[in-house]
Amino acid sequence: MNLIVANESHFKYAHDICDTIADSAKVRGTGIAKRTPEYIQKKLANGNAVLALDGDKFAGFCYIEVWGHEKFVANSGLIVHPDYRGQGLAKRIKAKIFDLSREKFPDAKIFGITTGLAVMKINNDLGYKPVTFSELTDDPEFWKGCQTCKNFDILTRTEQKMCLCTGMLYDGTSKKKVEESKEMNGKAFTRLKSIKESLFLRKKEEKSK
Repeated sequence: MNLIVANESHFKYAHDICDTIADSAKVRGTGIAKRTPEYIQKKLANGNAVLALDGDKFAGFCYIEVWGHEKFVANSGLIVHPDYRGQGLAKRIKAKIFDLSREKFPDAKIFGITTGLAVMKINNDLGYKPVTFSELTDDPEFWKGCQTCKNFDILTRTEQKMCLCTGMLYDGTSKKKVEESKEMNGKAFTRLKSIKESLFLRKKEEKSK
């Protein structure tokens, strides 16, 4: 199985991706926003998608959406072809697109909304935390994408505060601040230790005189 960052040479898979997403929604009976082949091709063209291929056969897919002037990115459209399910491929694709998101948009918060327990588990393993919708992007274009979901009326009635989906967020900026704080504290401790050792050594030398 080959997991790659897609490009224009993979346009031929756009219809397979859309059909697999639509078929999955029907089988599960859950709300999944529809995507068009043209929309998928845009993601393939700008290098914001990961494609799983078994030789030349489509096996799985996921893409990046950018919102709020790159303050937020979403890993969306995660799908695995029925022939390759139950093999841990979804987790591998999700990890690959997560790493790509952090590489291309290091200062962005990564989020997703999903009804799938399996996806929630994968997100949790990657460091996502469940959050309210108010903590996600307020970009109206993102929420317009939910219009083709059969649960959109719930989202509308609650004024985008809740739905059947669970919102999950990875705040890399927050984690970065914590790591920087730990590094600074570590350096401060090292300096303090060095000063104390120097004073102790000086005091010891004075006593020996």
